Amino acid sequence: MVNGKVALRVPPDVITAKCAPYRRRGKPWHRLQLQNLPDYDIVRIYGAEYRGIVNYYLLAQDVSRLSVLRWNAETSMLKTLAAKHKSTVTKMAARFKTKAATPDGPRICFEARLRREGKDDLVARFGGIPLRQDRRAVITDPAPVPYITPRKELVHRLRKRWCELCDHSATVAVHQVAKIKDLGQLGPGQPAWAALMAKMRRKTLIVCAACHDYIHANPVANAA
Repeated sequence: MVNGKVALRVPPDVITAKCAPYRRRGKPWHRLQLQNLPDYDIVRIYGAEYRGIVNYYLLAQDVSRLSVLRWNAETSMLKTLAAKHKSTVTKMAARFKTKAATPDGPRICFEARLRREGKDDLVARFGGIPLRQDRRAVITDPAPVPYITPRKELVHRLRKRWCELCDHSATVAVHQVAKIKDLGQLGPGQPAWAALMAKMRRKTLIVCAACHDYIHANPVANAA
């Protein structure tokens, strides 16, 4: 109690519990169940989880202690992106880092965008929230963030009725390979459809009938 008022604080065990999903073997770790999702969804899920916890504790005097959670979640997110792109945490940080305007000035955050035909980009953001007490904050229980599984994503892609190879609207079907390595390696032996799937890191491709025939007529020459 301070000056006759109850001092709200962030319980240490809460910080430990909230950091646990992002840690493995004693350090921040990538999340295998997320690494096949689009960059936008990976950043969106991490951002929503972190934002929900921080907003819940903005009334606490020591909300700055959540910087430990931010570091663990941020590192886990960057490692998940690095695992997806077979890259490094440093390169992922440079690729997605930006600054967000806040009432306390610009703050570093990470953003991923989802391009949409004829519409503004969807923007997913992690961080950019000043860890300072906000006496006007209202405590609300954050809603759980559902994970978008590859199956649901595939249904969404099918419903768009858009060929991902020729980039035209059409009646579509799914072309699928058993493993990413079946797409071969970049070079003369890798046709355009396989190069696109490798770039997307997807074992499925939504294609029209003509493109499906093209795919079967142009197999991968250097598949593993």
